Amino acid sequence: MKKRVVQTLSILALALGVSAGHAIAQEMASPAVEAEAPAAESESGFDSLLGLWVRPDGGYMIAIRGIDSSGRLDAAYANPQQLPFAKAEASRDGNTIKVFLELRAGGYNGSTYNLTYDPEDDILKGVYYQAVAQQKYDIYFERAKAIAGESRTR
Repeated sequence: MKKRVVQTLSILALALGVSAGHAIAQEMASPAVEAEAPAAESESGFDSLLGLWVRPDGGYMIAIRGIDSSGRLDAAYANPQQLPFAKAEASRDGNTIKVFLELRAGGYNGSTYNLTYDPEDDILKGVYYQAVAQQKYDIYFERAKAIAGESRTR
């Protein structure tokens, strides 16, 4: 029960960006450039990445709040404390959307996620490289279900 409450609070903190440890991978563009970002996101299709993603095998979470036209992500990670990404970016390989995330804080020492967005199943799937143990794991993230009374951004 306590674990469920902590997970729910972590989801809320990530979704709302109210954690004291709030961190973003890169600074987003200036307000003048941000006004142009939605058109670029729509053309690139990266807007399908926006939202809260949960890894069902452990409750690890990624909140993607924004994406600039070059693919840099405004994103945070929680396990369950929030950690910054050293690098967070999206790219395209043909019609495929790829996501690269690198963690250097909290003992992760260069651990990475190499993910691909699967639009049919609405999941991010790929490989997690645990740098400390030097091991790779096949993993996936599901989009978190919307909390009652909250609208889902897509």
